[in-house]
Amino acid sequence: MKGLVRLLLVSSLFFLGCATTASAQFTRHIVWLKNKGGNTFTIGNPSAYLSARAIQRRANQQINLDSTDLPVTTAYLDAIRAISGVTVVNVSKWLNAVCIQTSNAATLAAVQQLPFVQRTGGLADRSMTGRGIDKFIESELLTPLEEIAAKNEGLAGDFYNYGSSAGNEIKLHKGEFLHNIGLRGQGMHIAMLDGGFFNYNSLRAFDSVNRNGQILSTWDFVSRNATVSDDHPHGMQCLSTIAANIPGQFVGKAPQASFHLFRTEDVNSEYPIEEFNWVCAAERADSIGADLISSSLGYYDFDNPVFNYTYSQLNGNTTLSVRGADWAAKKGLLVFNSAGNEGNSAWRYIITPADGDSVLAIGAVNALGTVGSFSSYGPATGGRIKPDIASVGVAAVVQSSNNNIATANGTSFSCPNMAGLGACLWQGFPEFNNMKIAEALKRSGSRYTTPDDRMGYGIPDLQQAFSWLLSEYATVSAQLNSCVATINWKSKDVESMRYELQRMLPGETNYTTIYQTSPAAGQVLRNNNYQYSDRLETIQSGTIKYRVVQWIDTAAATKRSVLIDSTQLLLSNPCIASSAPQIQLFPNPATHTTRLVINYAGTNPLLQVAISDMAGRIIARYTVPLRSPSSSTDVLLSAFPKGAYLVTVWDQAEKVGTIKLIKD
Repeated sequence: MKGLVRLLLVSSLFFLGCATTASAQFTRHIVWLKNKGGNTFTIGNPSAYLSARAIQRRANQQINLDSTDLPVTTAYLDAIRAISGVTVVNVSKWLNAVCIQTSNAATLAAVQQLPFVQRTGGLADRSMTGRGIDKFIESELLTPLEEIAAKNEGLAGDFYNYGSSAGNEIKLHKGEFLHNIGLRGQGMHIAMLDGGFFNYNSLRAFDSVNRNGQILSTWDFVSRNATVSDDHPHGMQCLSTIAANIPGQFVGKAPQASFHLFRTEDVNSEYPIEEFNWVCAAERADSIGADLISSSLGYYDFDNPVFNYTYSQLNGNTTLSVRGADWAAKKGLLVFNSAGNEGNSAWRYIITPADGDSVLAIGAVNALGTVGSFSSYGPATGGRIKPDIASVGVAAVVQSSNNNIATANGTSFSCPNMAGLGACLWQGFPEFNNMKIAEALKRSGSRYTTPDDRMGYGIPDLQQAFSWLLSEYATVSAQLNSCVATINWKSKDVESMRYELQRMLPGETNYTTIYQTSPAAGQVLRNNNYQYSDRLETIQSGTIKYRVVQWIDTAAATKRSVLIDSTQLLLSNPCIASSAPQIQLFPNPATHTTRLVINYAGTNPLLQVAISDMAGRIIARYTVPLRSPSSSTDVLLSAFPKGAYLVTVWDQAEKVGTIKLIKD
């Protein structure tokens, strides 16, 4: 899969434009236009050429419309089409260029004489034959996955039963954490750019997406029709890594996402026209309202060596496809591209458009995190870190054309694996733009502090990426009114999570938990706001600090907390309560019975009492009716071993106080 994970760059001949005599050998040409003069579309009326989702994406990310959003001037296209012997193949508004087909030098000269034409250049030879299946290099050949059977290999509590091998892939990234909190791709639109999606509409991995209408659109930029299911299976295999839903065998990384399937690659040859197709597909992805692009394509050499790129040209600005990829990123799409499979070849390096500075180039590792020897090396020209990150592309689980589940090697598969997880992550944080999500993926990489030329920033930990974004999103604030501090915070959560509000008073050196709460019922991540009033009694003047710790995973084996934010306020005058809460035990130490007396003026009818040993294990719980001026209860100690205990009184989630008890 060279074109299918390999990229191009265009020679000076291509960019400067070819003379008519030089272009005679070509049948496909790029026509560069001078401007978009006389355009019937306007920036003020974007709904005429952009979908509502595309407009909303720009609004969400504060992206202004500009002339690149305008379609190519209709009158220019009409004039080109009017020349006998010219066929318009595809049109790019970002490049302000047209791909035409003609093999007649005089016809091409007529196009060049049009007053709005800047220059022309060759895109493909007279003969469009070439390397054929060799584009899918040997590392991508399929291996049947015989070990998979319909059995439960998921951990208890996981939303999906992934199957053994697919489960190993997602757990390498802790991607199951996202699925378990409801982030499974719902509402996210992914554009897949590839060489064909053979039988995606009938193979079993796609039962769910087909049944649920998750394939939103298709287009073949090579044949210029809407059918992509009768072409090469490479794109279908890539799609399966995201969309598969065969419980117990093969579940993809974002099985509830929606998809646009675009064929841009002609697998029978390798020419720059495929890069032009790539740009056109990226434009359609933008206009139609996609959120992400997953491209398992790449270029650096062609069937006609006049088009070949040099390593120095992979600078992120030169090739057609990288220019299109960067434009897509500027329009707010998150662009993933295979790094390339050239690690064992003479070329060795990444391929375009993976060289783009706004493109996430994905290297390949196995499910244990070991890099594949074939995975292309970085860096990009100039020393920029490439690949950016890595995912499973060694023995990656895919759907095969014969309706079996298989494994395959290639950055073709690490790319959609990462794109699917990226879609789930972004689903949880629609407030952030594409570059913020890309930064989160890099920051969570296993090599973030020591990036290299094999895995870049490493293997992302999606739970860690989530934690960082959560801390970026969440806020905590506090206001003081007399001797009552009101603490407000916002965050995102599901019912299994938990919050601790912690406080540090003047003169203290450690935080103490003063309030705990759990979200209301709900298993899909959502935004929530919280408030707590802290009565400051017997507190001296000074700075009071508050912070909120959110436990995003409360399971004993995988506990994880995030310090989401902190705040502080200045207490100018001391708060001296007339009747501060008091907890007393009579007697203490005690042998058989002690009386707990609570002097506390609350509003709830019941107080909760917890007795714990010094290791924090709860030994007993009581409820005590609240009475004025004090509440009390007898505590039987006969069943308690001798030693020290802590007696803590709570008013719902507010801690009233703690006292130490000694059992003789």
